[in-house]
Amino acid sequence: MSLLALFISGFSSATFLPGSSESLFLLMLAQEQWDTLVLILVVGMGNSLGGMSNWVLGVLIRKGLHKQKEGLLESKHYILVEKKLQKFGAPILFFSFLPVVGDLLCMAAGLMKIHWLQSIIFISTGKMVRYILLSYIPV
Repeated sequence: MSLLALFISGFSSATFLPGSSESLFLLMLAQEQWDTLVLILVVGMGNSLGGMSNWVLGVLIRKGLHKQKEGLLESKHYILVEKKLQKFGAPILFFSFLPVVGDLLCMAAGLMKIHWLQSIIFISTGKMVRYILLSYIPV
C-alpha cells in the first residue's frame, strides 16, 4: 500500500464515488510502516479535497451547468441537508464525514454560496477528527 493510494481512497470516499478510506487507513495503520500523523494528514487531505469537489459541484449546479439539477434538488436527503445548512450555517459542515448526508452537505454548501474558506475549514476539521478518532481503534 502506498500513501498515494490512501490519498486517492480518501478523495474518492468523499465524493459520490464508492470508496472506503477507513478500512485502508486502518490497514495501513496496522502495518506500522508510516507515522500515524502522516497517515491522518494524507487521508484527511484527500478526503477534504473530495468534499470540496462536491462543493464545486454545488457551485456548478447553481450556475446552471448541470442539466439534471431539478431532480437532485427535490430529493428528500437534499431537502433535509439544505434545511440544516440554513439553520446552522457553515459549522454544520463539520459533519461532512457522515455517509450520504456528508456528500450532500458539501454540495449544498456550494449551492447556497457558503464561502469556500469557511467550507474547507469545517469540512477539513470534521474529516481530520474522524481519522484521529479512528487511529485510536486497536488494530
